[in-house]
This record gives sequence, structure tokens and C-alpha cells, in this order.
Amino acid sequence: MFASQGSMTAAWVVLMIVFLVVEGIVPGLVSIWFALGSLAALISAMLGAQVWLQALWFVVISLAALAVTRPLAKKYVNSRTQATNADMLIGQECIVKEPIDALRGTGAVTVGGKEWTARCNSAEETLEAGAVAVVERIEGVKLIVKRK
Repeated sequence: MFASQGSMTAAWVVLMIVFLVVEGIVPGLVSIWFALGSLAALISAMLGAQVWLQALWFVVISLAALAVTRPLAKKYVNSRTQATNADMLIGQECIVKEPIDALRGTGAVTVGGKEWTARCNSAEETLEAGAVAVVERIEGVKLIVKRK
């Protein structure tokens, strides 16, 4: 019924390896905290601690590592979004080349020497060819514009 000391040591080693492999395969930080918890449990198993104490060390160290490092990891790992050249179009004036009509799903503008598919920011608004508009945002490959 109770696991032997050697089998628990092996179990913690296997768990730690599994968590480290998952961490290496999956982008972002997902299981490093549990690998640290497994290491703590492994050390306690090697020192002869009872199974319940090993499990307690695993949970406590995993949660502590998660609580301490997760906010820092989210701040530095996920904040590396880069603006693209297209983001520079926001706020610029453009010329409507093809009438923008939400009901027909048509519309194109020229901005910065390039032609873009465009829609108005309001479904009721339409813009005729030759009108001047301002780029409000980008949704996918379409510019969302409003009359200037």
C-alpha cells in the first residue's frame, strides 16, 4: 500500500523530467513551477521523508514558485509585441478609391501610396470615391476609416 523510498525517488525524477520536457516543447512558461516542486519533493524523498510530506513539499514549492514568478514572467515574456509598419497608418489621411459601403461590402482607400480594403467605422456611413478619410484602426487586412 505504501510506496517504497526508491520508487518515490524515481517517481519524482520522472515527474520532474516530464515537466521539464513539457516546458521545453510548449511556448511560454507552463510547467517550470511544477518541475521545481518535483525537485523539492525529490530532495525530501532522498532524505527519507514520508510520502505525505513529499507531496506537501511538491504542492507548497510549486505554488510558491508560481506565485512569485508568474507575474514577472507575464510582464516580460508576453509584453514583447512589436508594432508593424501598418500601425503607422493609424491617424493618417487617406483617399477613397472605391466607394465604401458596408451593406455591399465594398470599399478601398489609398494611403501612403498603397491601396487597402476599407470599411467605415459605422455601418450606416458610406464614403464616395474621392472623399478624404482618416484611418482609425486596422482589423485584419482592412482599414477602418471615418470621414474627415
